Amino acid sequence: MKKTLLAAIICFNLALTFGQVSPFEYEKQTGYKGKNIPDLTYIEDSYSFLVLGDFGRVGNYYQQDVARELGHATVALDAEFIVSVGDNFYPNGVASTTDFHWISSFETIYTDPSLYMDWYVALGNHDYRGNVQAQIDYTNISRRWNMPARYYSKTFEVNDDEKMLLIVMDTNPYIDGYYEDPEKYRDIAEQDTAKQTQWLIEQLGTTDPQVKWKVVIGHHPLYSGGKRKDSEDTKLFEQKFAGLFDQYRVDAYICGHEHDLQIIKPQGRFTTQFLSGAASEVRASGNREGTIFAAAEPGFMAFSIVDGKILVQTVRANETGAKVLHKYELTK
Repeated sequence: MKKTLLAAIICFNLALTFGQVSPFEYEKQTGYKGKNIPDLTYIEDSYSFLVLGDFGRVGNYYQQDVARELGHATVALDAEFIVSVGDNFYPNGVASTTDFHWISSFETIYTDPSLYMDWYVALGNHDYRGNVQAQIDYTNISRRWNMPARYYSKTFEVNDDEKMLLIVMDTNPYIDGYYEDPEKYRDIAEQDTAKQTQWLIEQLGTTDPQVKWKVVIGHHPLYSGGKRKDSEDTKLFEQKFAGLFDQYRVDAYICGHEHDLQIIKPQGRFTTQFLSGAASEVRASGNREGTIFAAAEPGFMAFSIVDGKILVQTVRANETGAKVLHKYELTK
């Protein structure tokens, strides 16, 4: 009897060691106190990251609910990193690296142990209303905050022979309407869009044969069925970049700005847009040509790469818990 029990314990420990249980089950056995998201799909050997946007509201609105479930999802998927698509601090960015917003809207909100990993952060229009350089400089203070410049890129090894190129744009200088109010959008007129565009083209034109996936992060959407569906700024942004992304075979453009959750791929386009801007405040959403999914719900998106595919799961997160609202697959 004792030998049978001992054998069972050894087998269980081996299962934990060699990944025969899910990441969440493993963490629960080691003392993790968080909850699982039952309908969130974990794929063994996948490479995962999570995306949220428009979050910094001192824990108000749905921010704390989304933060809690973001932590649960990070554990459940064994995620590698987190992406923020901008509007990190409302309403007027931060004043400095010691602004209390860092504590009240970031450090004391995203407290699940799993969230102490790399965050790759983009700038939103509300961030431009404060001190952008302070958000860049916080990279040297925080272990997890990564914004080495207003725009930057990083290549991730998905597996031994497959890489993902992640490009983080600063989309704010491309929004023509912002130049009409330079006092509101500080430093906007000083940005060199021609230089950034040339840099973007050079990045997208990589000759590395192992780069199988190209993902671009930006704050502003190419398309929307929500509040800014007919906005002139949105239409002009589409004109500037939709064709370029198609030309360079960008697999996913991930953005926010609209406070909802949307997936859009217009007819004839190569690039699919994923809009995840519902990490605190939520606004009404809607459809347009090419809409695959839209929901006026708080939450985030999870991306898992495996076997030439990306599984994208859209997760609602509110006071009652989390639920996967939609699953979508990008295939090479």
